[in-house]
This record gives sequence, C-alpha cells and structure tokens, in this order.
Amino acid sequence: MNKKAGSFLFILGATLFNILVTVLIFILLLLVYARFIVSRLPQDGAAWGFPVMFIIAVAASFFIYRSVLKLLLKKAQMEKYFAPVMKPKNQPI
Repeated sequence: MNKKAGSFLFILGATLFNILVTVLIFILLLLVYARFIVSRLPQDGAAWGFPVMFIIAVAASFFIYRSVLKLLLKKAQMEKYFAPVMKPKNQPI
C-alpha cells in the first residue's frame, strides 16, 4: 500500500471514529438527560435539551479526537507511513 492510500484510509478511519464517539456521547447524554434532568424542567425548557446535548457531544468528541490524535502523533512517525494531505503553499504542484 502506498502513502496516499494509507492517508486516505487514515482519514476515513479517523472520520468514522469521530462520528462513533459523537453518537456514543450523545446517547450517554440523552440517557442522563431523560433519567435525571427532563422531569425537573418545565415543558418549554425540556425542548432545549436536544440541541444543547448535540453541541456538547460534538465539542466533546472533537476534544477526544484531538487527544487521541496527539497521542498517536507522539507514538508513531506519521511522515513515514502517510503522504501529506495538503501541499505547502510555496511548493509548486
């Protein structure tokens, strides 16, 4: 497998990981919200829970993704296995 194919598979895997983490965090927040919070809110306030949970899930998955990526960058030499996704601006195509 060449570096470009490895880069493509890495980006695909990282995207799937990020989506999976987002969904899992959203489900966890939904369970906590349904179990403990929704009964204490007025009817009008309960509808705001879904957008807030979604934003929290996206933000949390972003931070988890960044942490895992930083750890992976420390452990492995990425340049050895993957091609750069974007070329530097000063380098001709």
